[in-house]
Amino acid sequence: MPQDSAPVPGVDRPVITALDIVRAVVLVVAVASLALWGFASWSLPWNVVAGVGAPIVVLLIWALFLSPRPVLRVHPFLRAAVELFIYVGVTIAWWSMGQALIGTAFALVAIVTGVLSGRRTLS
Repeated sequence: MPQDSAPVPGVDRPVITALDIVRAVVLVVAVASLALWGFASWSLPWNVVAGVGAPIVVLLIWALFLSPRPVLRVHPFLRAAVELFIYVGVTIAWWSMGQALIGTAFALVAIVTGVLSGRRTLS
C-alpha cells in the first residue's frame, strides 16, 4: 500500500553534494592556513595572538554570513564578496610566507568552488 509521506521538519536531511564537501575542505584549509601564517610569521608574543586570532575572526565571519544557517542573511553578491575577502586573505598569507605557488593554487580552487556554488545557489 503506497503512502505519500509529507516532509517532516528536522527529519528530512538535505542532499550533500561533492561541491559541499569541497567547500568544507576549502574552509578548513583556509582556517589552518591562517593559523600556520599566524604562528610562523610573527615573533613570540604576537604569533599566539595572530595564530589564534586570525582563524577565530574567519570562523566568526563565516558563521555570521556564510554558514548554511547564517546569523545575518545578506544579498548573495555581498555573501560572495565576504567569501572572496576570506580567500584573498588566505592567499596573501601564503604569499607573505614565500609560498606563492600554494597561495595561487588555493586561490584557484577556492574561487572555482565559490563560483560553482554561487551559480548553484542563484539557479
